[in-house]
Amino acid sequence: LTVVDEIRTGLYRQLFHPEQMITGKEDAANNYARGHYTIGKEIVDIVLDRIRKLADMCTGLQGFLIFHSFGGGTGSGFASLLMERLSVDYGKKSKLEFAV
Repeated sequence: LTVVDEIRTGLYRQLFHPEQMITGKEDAANNYARGHYTIGKEIVDIVLDRIRKLADMCTGLQGFLIFHSFGGGTGSGFASLLMERLSVDYGKKSKLEFAV
């Protein structure tokens, strides 16, 4: 059972829409390169498609708030890949990044 699965079925399941909770087959094993170049490349298009669908529903999209961990392959590697792709896809929209 993953952390995301626990949220899907647990006490906090009402906080997030199930379609917006994305998980992959494996984690990045605390490795930046895996999070950015291998595992991240496999899932980034799915994540960006979900972001695009949400952005399309906005009448005046101002930008994005990105919260991620400093460590680990997903927190650091995938987050940097996502920020790069958001910059390409959404240009001058604000992107506020919070590393915890």
